[in-house]
Amino acid sequence: MKTLIKNANIVNEGRVFSGSVLIENNIISKISEHEIQVKADKVIDAKGNYLFPGCIDDQVHFREPGLTHKADIYTESKAAIAGGVTSFMEMPNTIPNVFTQKLLEDKYKIASKSSLANYSFFMGASNDNLDEVLKTNPQNVCGVKVFMGSSTGNMLVDNRQTLEALFEKCKMLIAVHCEDEETVKKNMENYVRSYGENVPIQFHPAIRSAEACYKSSSLAVELAKKYNTRLHVLHISTSQELSLFENNKPIKEKRITCEVCIHHLWFSDQDYPRLGNLIKWNPAIKNINDKANLLRAVIDNRVDVIATDHAPHTLEEKSQSYLKAPSGGPLVQHSLVAMLEFFHNRQITLEKIAEKMAHSVADCFLISKRGYIREGYYADLVLVDLNYHWTVTKNNLLYKCGWSPFEWQLFRSKVMQTFVNGHLVYDNGLWDEKTKGSRLKFDR
Repeated sequence: MKTLIKNANIVNEGRVFSGSVLIENNIISKISEHEIQVKADKVIDAKGNYLFPGCIDDQVHFREPGLTHKADIYTESKAAIAGGVTSFMEMPNTIPNVFTQKLLEDKYKIASKSSLANYSFFMGASNDNLDEVLKTNPQNVCGVKVFMGSSTGNMLVDNRQTLEALFEKCKMLIAVHCEDEETVKKNMENYVRSYGENVPIQFHPAIRSAEACYKSSSLAVELAKKYNTRLHVLHISTSQELSLFENNKPIKEKRITCEVCIHHLWFSDQDYPRLGNLIKWNPAIKNINDKANLLRAVIDNRVDVIATDHAPHTLEEKSQSYLKAPSGGPLVQHSLVAMLEFFHNRQITLEKIAEKMAHSVADCFLISKRGYIREGYYADLVLVDLNYHWTVTKNNLLYKCGWSPFEWQLFRSKVMQTFVNGHLVYDNGLWDEKTKGSRLKFDR
């Protein structure tokens, strides 16, 4: 099977250039700045549109198994594909928590039958499963996830001795959620003392404070430097934390990297009165200066990766009081078009978007033959119209939970086509689901 994409504006490796891409079966076989003369089974004239490497989201919660009333791997991978995300890495706080190699492989089996996108799953660390964690295969598992602050479920790792052992003995990438539990508890007690059960949502960033984030992140960095651990700090949300990270070497040479999420770049504490619990995330969305500084850090390479922390809950769950409403929300269908709004506003380049949402994710996790438009790489590709205006409504949402914090947002770009392993899964609203995604492999 040969597919030819011609006349595309190719966004790849720091350049935007007009050219053609030939796909043979699941691999990119040729890239040219001229028309490729070949007889192809399918020819796509991409004139005027932009071809990106498929986005790789290194932090999602697809809720399967155990929480499928909120989401499942099929529905959320479909939403991801429609948003230009061709590969995802999913977190272990499902039910049951992924604390054993058997439970980890169970998730891979589910994905092999249902995921439209490529996939990997994190192994979960607890206070007492170090032996299981150390059995994890670095060639076919993205990393180990450590909650150094409770967020959802029962996965808090708060034993210093356990953390020391993990950072010393685990030779693969450790991804951490950083919020100091004692600081958060103390803040919460103070606000409950003042407001009882009616704590207003606008105090969420004061409860899950910048201090709590920095205290935990700095501990993770301290341990990583002590043991030369390969550390990846998830969802950085504050200006203070940015001082912990460097931009003086290529990402493949970094032992300590970090990620920022779409919601921390897009929203600020000024949006709580309008959106309430719909933008209740852990770590909390902070102030407008944090938001601006996080984007600057993306540009200057202190922040390595852009992701979503896609974490759907039902509207019924989110409609409860602040103290009862769970944290998290759906984002994976709109991550690329949201970042393209920053491009339209002249705040970021197309090349930088491709770098942070594809190239750098592949380099950070050492993903095999993905994340770039390169000959010999898997054909994970996204064709985008940068001049297509559309509005997010419930009618065009693919999330199982049926809502989005972006509802009624006008976007000026649209994902038109998405290829996964050379297969055209999404074609401007039409779907071909006969081929499923593949398990990610890692060059470690």
